[in-house]
Amino acid sequence: MGKANHLGEYLRARRARVTPAEVGLVPGPRRRLAGLRRDELALLAGISSEYLQRLEQGRDRHPSTEVLDSIARALRMDAKATAHLHQLAYPTSRPHRAPHEQVSAAIAELIDQFLMPAVVVSRYQDVLAANPIACALFPGFQVGQNLSRWRFLDPAAKQVFPDWDEATALAVGGLRALSAEDPDDPRLLALISELSSASERFKKLWEHADVGYTKGITHMRHPEVGDLYLTRTKLDLPNTGGAHIITYHAPPNSTSAHALDQLRASLPNSSASDR
Repeated sequence: MGKANHLGEYLRARRARVTPAEVGLVPGPRRRLAGLRRDELALLAGISSEYLQRLEQGRDRHPSTEVLDSIARALRMDAKATAHLHQLAYPTSRPHRAPHEQVSAAIAELIDQFLMPAVVVSRYQDVLAANPIACALFPGFQVGQNLSRWRFLDPAAKQVFPDWDEATALAVGGLRALSAEDPDDPRLLALISELSSASERFKKLWEHADVGYTKGITHMRHPEVGDLYLTRTKLDLPNTGGAHIITYHAPPNSTSAHALDQLRASLPNSSASDR
């Protein structure tokens, strides 16, 4: 089996997203293709259609940075998408990880002292550790659970995330960014294949080719304390093979902060000093 053509697949997916009108072209009345034709993108990027075909077919996998930047500009890519394009053309070689990661006792103790929900997640979105308030907030934060798999395949996810479309798009953007770091990582490829087969939503989002983790507001609905709007922050953990902490906090004195206080008060061994 030949080597996977990640760069070519990404180029085709991004080309299909851009309409002629978005780049100042006038489509003809008989046009059937919604996105750009290969010759149109080549013209906009200042390269030959034949060369673009070689890139998309995987016959040339390492174009110059100037060519990549020209294609990115022609496709109206943002900074994250452009960086992803470069990473696919020149991936960083790294050893594939062991199938089971573990979080150090020190990190687990650290997040247990956080008053806010905090969870440690592997690069594959497996939960490695979660503090008590995180477990009380979200049923997916159980050690061993895969967050991407839970969001797409567990019906309860739509109850927890009222903005389920946004929550799933965020998950796929993060996975796509990871795929550029090690495009042939067998565990990541297996997860992507599994979710593409099991979830039409995942398949559609993956083909749409958005990239990257975004700091922002997560809307969750809890059966006891109601709706919460929490700021999501990612903290990378060095020398862990891609593991990171995700924290969720609310502005002081906000409705969501009071809801977190309620959750915290309901935990075993909680005390007024914790609030």
